[in-house]
This record gives sequence, C-alpha cells and structure tokens, in this order.
Amino acid sequence: MRTQQRRWHSYSTTDDLIRDVVAQVSAFAQECIARRSVFHVVLAGGTTPRAVYEELRYIKTDWSAWHVYFGDERCLPAGAGDRNDTMAQQSWLQHVSIPSRQIHAIPAELGNLQGAETYRQVVQPVELFDLVLLGLGEDGHTASLFPGQTLGDEKNAPAVLAVSDAPKPPPERISLSAHRLSQARQVWFLVTGEAKRRAVVNWQDHGTIPAASICPQNGVDIYTDLALKPGD
Repeated sequence: MRTQQRRWHSYSTTDDLIRDVVAQVSAFAQECIARRSVFHVVLAGGTTPRAVYEELRYIKTDWSAWHVYFGDERCLPAGAGDRNDTMAQQSWLQHVSIPSRQIHAIPAELGNLQGAETYRQVVQPVELFDLVLLGLGEDGHTASLFPGQTLGDEKNAPAVLAVSDAPKPPPERISLSAHRLSQARQVWFLVTGEAKRRAVVNWQDHGTIPAASICPQNGVDIYTDLALKPGD
C-alpha cells in the first residue's frame, strides 16, 4: 500500500485560506482545460468548502469544460437541505453555466446499495479525476469514510461504497472509496477550525486516521488555518 505523502499549507486566517484555494482552483482548472479540454472535479461537503464554492461562482473559466462529481452523499430525498449536492447547487452551481448533464450528483435517494451501484457506472469512465476536494471531521473521517469502518483502500476495492452504519446521522450514506478518491491528479484537504486540531495532530503523528488512506501518486495538499508543529 502506498504511503501518503503530505504537503501542509498553514494560513493565519480562514479568509486567506479560502482566497488562496479559490485562486488555485481557478488556475488549475485553466491548466487542465488547456491541456485536455476538460476539468473533472470532485466536491466535498462542509462549511469551508461552501465558502470556497461561494467564491468560485465569480471566477473566469470555461464552465462548459467542467464535470462535477461528489465525494459522498447522505441518503436523503433529492433536494434535501442536508445533502452535499443541494449545498453545492445553492452556493455555486446554480449560478454558473456548467451544463446540467455534467453535474453528476450521487443518486442517494435510491438508497445506499442501489445508489452506490448506479454511481459506480457514472465514475467508471473517468480514469483520473483532475481535482478532489475533501474535508476532515473531528474524528479524522473524510467523505463518508469513518474510523473503524471499511475505507476501500485496497487496489481491488469498489469505486463507490454503500455505507450502512455511519456514526453521524443519517447512518446510510454513499461514498467514493479511498482507492477511487486516490485516483486523481490533485487531492486537496480543506481543514479549518480549532475542533479539528486533535485530528490534525493524530494525522501528523501517526497517519492512521481515515484521511490518511487517500494516497494519490502525487501526494495530498492540506490547507489549514491551524498552526502546525515545527517541521511539518
């Protein structure tokens, strides 16, 4: 199994982090579109990603080249306020001209088993995502990959997992596996808030939290507003 290579980026304020991440997403999208005429991005849920999405609506880019996917979803009815795709639509996607057929929501309203199988077929044609955005929970989880549960980090793991017993409600969720999330040119974690400090310390010291199971060939970048230990 590949060891996760990490690059830590610490900011004095959350606003500085958001501003820099938005600029880097814009630049990286432009680079990918220039090279391959397409940009495949996987979105995270959470407060910090929402703040990034609210600013992304203002960047200058060829929206027709964007394809949007989701790292995980709660098994709730379509349009439910707690769904990640609802948040992304309200904060960003409904304000830009990405063709609707290129916004690939997880059909979590079908239930975790059927929804996971359906989404496997959606992501299967994409050999590498260009950019995967991820968050970090206080327990070290990312997407809907929780401590003590199946992470799907083996090479033969399915691309999409049906989660049945998430420790946070709702218990039924759908998540891209660690192996599939690792199949990306860039993976960026957005980690803000003092409540995440213990998870970050564990990540730095031991690397055994679920977030450490995401191991793309190029390593991961972690953007945080927490002060890091010297040497990290």
